[in-house]
Amino acid sequence: MPASTLYEVARHAGVSLATASRVLNGSSRRPGDAISERVRASAVELGYIANAQAQGLAKKNSGMLGLILHDIADPYFSTIARGVQEAVQDQQKVVLLASTGGGPASEHRAVAAFAARRADAIVIAGTRFNAPEAAQENELLLAELRRYRTNGGKVAVIGQPLVGSVAEDGFRTVPVPNRELSLRLAADLAGAGHHRFLILAGPEGLLTSDERVAGFQEGLRQAGLEPAEVRRTGFNRDGGYEAAVALAGELAGGPGGRPAVCVFAASDVMAIGAIAGLREHALRIPEDVAVAGFDDIETLRDFTPALTTAQLPLSSLGSEAVALVLAEDSSTEPYVAEGHVILRRSTDVS
Repeated sequence: MPASTLYEVARHAGVSLATASRVLNGSSRRPGDAISERVRASAVELGYIANAQAQGLAKKNSGMLGLILHDIADPYFSTIARGVQEAVQDQQKVVLLASTGGGPASEHRAVAAFAARRADAIVIAGTRFNAPEAAQENELLLAELRRYRTNGGKVAVIGQPLVGSVAEDGFRTVPVPNRELSLRLAADLAGAGHHRFLILAGPEGLLTSDERVAGFQEGLRQAGLEPAEVRRTGFNRDGGYEAAVALAGELAGGPGGRPAVCVFAASDVMAIGAIAGLREHALRIPEDVAVAGFDDIETLRDFTPALTTAQLPLSSLGSEAVALVLAEDSSTEPYVAEGHVILRRSTDVS
């Protein structure tokens, strides 16, 4: 049976279409209680389901918040999403989710879709890609978000600011201390007795990865050590695995057996993949190869050996982004995320 229409509800209740719309779509201009009750009773009897977009127009807001993630399957992003979800519950809003797989082109499409549905605000939790080949896509994403802002939408970005954006755009940013924590991680690993390092990083231009690489190298420099070799691979579990398999082959055939090396993977999921690849080639962690990651994702609770990492308050990043983007006062002080280094069994040299 086809869904009942607002016109049928109005006719059943004996009121005008405009009156029925004001009652059911949440307008501030409502008729008297008796008429309102009659309209609602007719809607229940006919099984009418209100049009959310029409309600949004009547209320001047849709009650929806758009969330754009790089990969919902990645514990880093799913934990941020949980923080967003918990925060919007208090705001009586619904989260619309887009898991894009990364890249400004897919984010651009998600922003356009959310804008068309009149989302009140958009939170972007991805990693900026600032390679030359992405320049045009970054411009299109920025233009779409500026158009959204001009039409009353609000935007918050977790991580790096949008490529090409300026303060006048009004985008709120929740920064992540990638460089600072990576520097501290390198210093702590050097202090624990490690002297030879290898960095597994994402593609060049992926800013989250690049910031972590730069911080780690600076930490080594301050510790009086040589820069680490950087190997670029996929910024995911498979990328870490593939890079570790190649490394395992080099270590097995190298002179003098297996030289001690400490691998810094630019994310925990990369580190988990790297450990899997090393183990498949009979390399022990940390006896033959030490491994450290970054993020302290919840998956690590059940991972052996316990992984050395830099811990981020992932859930708080999501909740603070919501607080910033929905704040009435645009001068609200920005959230400053704090993290710390945790040395665990995977880099133990004792």
